[in-house]
Amino acid sequence: MERKLKTSTKLVLTIILMVLIGFSLHLAQRFASDYIKLLLNLMAINIIFAVSLNLINGITGIFSLGHAGFIAIGAYIATLLTLPISQKEISYLVKPLIYPFNSIEMSFLPATVIAGLVAAGFGYIVAAPSLRLIGDYLAIATLGLGEVVRIIANNAWSITNGALGLKGIPPYTNIYWSWGWAFVTVFTIASLVNSSYGRALKAIREDPIAAKAMGINVFSHQVMGFVIGSFFAGVGGALWAHLITTIDPKSFGVTKTFEILIMVVLGGLGSITGSIFGAAIYTVGLEYLRILESPFKLGRITLPGIPGMRMVVLSVILIVLMLFWRRGLFGRNELTWDLIANFVRRLKRGESHG
Repeated sequence: MERKLKTSTKLVLTIILMVLIGFSLHLAQRFASDYIKLLLNLMAINIIFAVSLNLINGITGIFSLGHAGFIAIGAYIATLLTLPISQKEISYLVKPLIYPFNSIEMSFLPATVIAGLVAAGFGYIVAAPSLRLIGDYLAIATLGLGEVVRIIANNAWSITNGALGLKGIPPYTNIYWSWGWAFVTVFTIASLVNSSYGRALKAIREDPIAAKAMGINVFSHQVMGFVIGSFFAGVGGALWAHLITTIDPKSFGVTKTFEILIMVVLGGLGSITGSIFGAAIYTVGLEYLRILESPFKLGRITLPGIPGMRMVVLSVILIVLMLFWRRGLFGRNELTWDLIANFVRRLKRGESHG
């Protein structure tokens, strides 16, 4: 018989876990190599992307393929707000930067929040008409709107510097910023999902008609879920831009959305824990398989590196995974303290019987 832990016990365990994670990240920021720091930052940013998209696709039940557009909006807005004025004068050679961006320079935190709010505003503008559609039509509409953002960025020379992109972005993103925002994202969305509002979103996902019959305002709930997901996508875009320090419209193509969708599906649609693990596995796996793109030895045989081979291998692994775990690693389940405690009890019982 499975037993549940006391609420106080769960709280203590959660605090201990947060302290251990925070201390480990602090040590990594101080002593880890630049490569490890980059990997940890990318992992945190991908967690933000995956959890925010999972709120839209997995929990709210909206099949959106336009996440890259909101990431682009957040990246450009935050960059325009933090880029030094002198750097802006050097970068905008074809057309001068428009007012008020040409005279604004602010710190990273308010710029990140503003970037998220602007992305959320565009999310509302997109959601209001698009959510009148359903199924494949909605997916095509959001995919097209994401491409519209990229094309506008490619041609709005007086705002985005067009195809030349923006370089020399201040490298503000570090482990504290990226993982701090990752914790905020997970905590906010998990709290939302576990609230009555989240239960309404799940009811809409399962059966919109039945949810409407129960008195749930389906349209407003879906719009709100879309807007919140867009906000955190914008925040993640701001962090990403200030990590790689250079952005251009090609960085925000439809491939970016599909990469995030892979993380979500890998972990399990509807599972926040799954999105976290999916993002971590994808980030580490993508970097680990980089060895396939440079010459390497397999026993006594030296094999030449093949550019793009890591994506092929990763795709094959994901296909195999989907064949055996069609709902992802976690499905719609979450990794909880009760689940861990019951697993440990079963192990102990097995050892005692053995």
